[in-house]
Amino acid sequence: MRALSVDLAERAYPVLVGPGARYEVARFLPPSAKSAVVVTQEAVWDAGWAGHLDPGVPVETFLIPDGEDAKTLATVQSLARRFTGVGLSRADVIIAVGGGIVTDVAGFAAATYHRGTAYVNVATSLLAQVDAAIGGKTGVNLPEGKNLVGAFWQPNAVLCDTETLSSLPPREWACGRGEIAKYAFLGDAPRADMPIEEQVARCAGIKAAVVAEDEREGGRRAILNYGHTLAHALEAAALADHDEWDLRHGEAVAIGLVFAALLAQRLGRIDEARVTEHRRVIGSFDLPSDLPPDVDAEELVTFMGRDKKAQLDLTFVLDGPDGVQPVHGVAAADVVATLADMGARR
Repeated sequence: MRALSVDLAERAYPVLVGPGARYEVARFLPPSAKSAVVVTQEAVWDAGWAGHLDPGVPVETFLIPDGEDAKTLATVQSLARRFTGVGLSRADVIIAVGGGIVTDVAGFAAATYHRGTAYVNVATSLLAQVDAAIGGKTGVNLPEGKNLVGAFWQPNAVLCDTETLSSLPPREWACGRGEIAKYAFLGDAPRADMPIEEQVARCAGIKAAVVAEDEREGGRRAILNYGHTLAHALEAAALADHDEWDLRHGEAVAIGLVFAALLAQRLGRIDEARVTEHRRVIGSFDLPSDLPPDVDAEELVTFMGRDKKAQLDLTFVLDGPDGVQPVHGVAAADVVATLADMGARR
C-alpha cells in the first residue's frame, strides 16, 4: 500500500493507493460520527465494491444515476433530502464510493449539507483515483457548461483501491488514461508501461503537491486543467446537442491536449518536436487525438468562454519554455484557426 499526503496544515489528509485500500475506511471517520451514508451507483454496488465496507457505525446506502446526467443540482437536492430522512447530522460522515461523478456529486452534497459534513472518497475508477477524487473540487453541471456550480471541500481521506479497476470496461479505462497522459507533462511522468499502482501513485503525488501549494486554484493549480478547456467545451456541446459523439472525459482530455499543443505552437511557445511528443504520449495510452465529426469551431469557442479559468477573456493552460502554465488573453482567431487545422468547421 502506498501512502501519500495532501499537505494542507490542519486539514491535511492521506491518499492510500493499492489493493484493498477500501477496507481502511473506518480509520478516517471523524470521531464524532455515529452514523454514515454511502453514496454510490448501481454498477459499483453490483460489482461488490460498496457492499462490503465496514465503517464501524450504522450505514445507509443511496444510489445516484449513472452518467453525466447525474451531475445536477437536482441530484444533490435528492441526496440532501435522503440524508435528512435518515437523520444524518453534521457530526456524521458521507462515504462516496465510485468514480469521478460520484465523488463530485457526493462531495458537493457533503460541502453543502448542514453547511459542511465530513466525507471520505473511496475511488473505484481510474479517473477518480488519478485525479477526480483528490483535491476537494466538488460540483455539478449546468446546461451551460461543466462543473459551473461547486465548492472546495476537502475529504478526510482518499482511498484508491486498485482492485476495483478489474471491473472497469475499456471506455472507463480511457477516461482515466486521458488524465494520466495529462500528468505526463506536469511532473514525475507516469508511463503506460508501468504497473497501474505506480501510475496511480505518481499521478496522485503530482496532484497532491499542486493542491497543497494552491488549494483554491488561485494560481499554480490551474495547470491541472491542462487539456481541459477544449475537453469541457466538447463535453458541454455533446450534452447540449451532440450526444452522437459518445465522448468520455479522458478521451476529450486527450483531444484537448493535442489542441493545446497545437495552439501553443501557433503562439510560438513550443516547437513541432514538442507537439510530436504530445501525440506520442497520447498514442502510448491508446487515446484519440482527432476531433469528433461535424465540430463547429465557433460553437466550441462559445463554450470555452464560460470556462472557470476565463477572466473576461479566453484563457488556456499551455505548454511553453517555462513549462505548462495559464495563458490569458488568447485571441479567438487563433483558437478558431487551431480548431480548423484539426478539422473543425469555421
